[in-house]
Amino acid sequence: MIKIENLYKYFDGREILHDISCEFESGKTNLIIGQSGSGKTVLMKCLIGLYEAEKGNILYDNRNFIKMAKKDRQILQQEMGVLFQGGALFDSMSVKENVLFPLIMLSNLNESERNDRAEFCLERVNLQDSQHLYPSQISGGMKKRVAIARSIALNPKYLFCDEPNSGLDPKTSLIIDELIYELTHEYQMTTIINTHDMNSVMAIGETVSFIHEGKLWWKGSKNEILNTDNDELNSFVYASKFAQHLKRK
Repeated sequence: MIKIENLYKYFDGREILHDISCEFESGKTNLIIGQSGSGKTVLMKCLIGLYEAEKGNILYDNRNFIKMAKKDRQILQQEMGVLFQGGALFDSMSVKENVLFPLIMLSNLNESERNDRAEFCLERVNLQDSQHLYPSQISGGMKKRVAIARSIALNPKYLFCDEPNSGLDPKTSLIIDELIYELTHEYQMTTIINTHDMNSVMAIGETVSFIHEGKLWWKGSKNEILNTDNDELNSFVYASKFAQHLKRK
């Protein structure tokens, strides 16, 4: 479980995150939604250590990430898997080499064990026959699956996904959603997903946190989100194509 307590973040004196407190549950897909510029990506970057929060605590199973020494923080970061919005694959590396990269950099496995782990992860995302290809030779959906395989290579306890369906068609988006959901439950990870896709929310959103103007405005389940009386959340939800379809029905 990841717990945030009274988190604040500023850029050039401007408050980006204001007094955010919430919990993200283990073995569940925890979705963060909000408009562009609401602060959800900044929040995720604070969680993984790319940004430093000015105030507050971030607890990973009661380990305070904010107050850790650099060495201890680096050890904890090895328990994290990150799926970046664009996939962030290395163009000069093959599919398998991309998955091997974190294993070479951060694990103590020998070469044979690293190869076995990379091949297992690629098989888990159904890309075992594509390991010799390069990113330029595969589709956008396949790139996302390679990125997912790489993000689970170190068998993380915590998985962070930033807009995993960005740039994908609806059918491929559904495949990526289902894969993330399956892996979360299979490995009992604490998975946090930033998204603005209401289809993803309704498909796999076991907990949903709505960030508005840098504040935690609403938190609940996907079953509660369509019946809320929160005006700002309703404005966000019913601006989506998903909700427009619901209205027509």
